[in-house]
Amino acid sequence: MLFLLYYIIALVVLMLHFTGFLVRHNLEWLILVLAVTVFPAVLYL
Repeated sequence: MLFLLYYIIALVVLMLHFTGFLVRHNLEWLILVLAVTVFPAVLYL
């Protein structure tokens, strides 16, 4: 369940990134937060 929620949030953040919404509202740091949260999972696998 948490994986599904994480993927939904990740997809929304990516869509907002590619539409330019994050840059306009100075929220581009969300992409970095998303990358940092993925990194431990990559190491675990």
